[in-house]
Amino acid sequence: MAALTINEAAETTGWSARMLRYIEREGLIEPARSDAGYRLYGPGELQRLRTLRELLAEHDISLGDVGFALRLRSDAGLRDAVEGWLAAEPRRPAGVAADDDWLRFEQLKHERLLGRSEPAAA
Repeated sequence: MAALTINEAAETTGWSARMLRYIEREGLIEPARSDAGYRLYGPGELQRLRTLRELLAEHDISLGDVGFALRLRSDAGLRDAVEGWLAAEPRRPAGVAADDDWLRFEQLKHERLLGRSEPAAA
């Protein structure tokens, strides 16, 4: 099989070798490996890298965005959690009487999440 090393692929594609490793860690490409364990980039990987660059530019998104989209496709729990969050409407919690109390309730929850002992000044 004709293939390029990671440095040759980096030179050909304009991605740095470091970025190619990151793209692989994100699961966006999976280059073959030589018997010695070196990454081998064939025409399929080069095409994926070219079209990935085009996708990012065309839609003004980042590699992290594409990696997250891949996770949404493969992780049903994450997909359901994100869909649930997107569909959810804010509601005053039971036991919180008025909007002013609700605001204070939410402030205190954020303070606890941030590990602060005193609420931040408004």
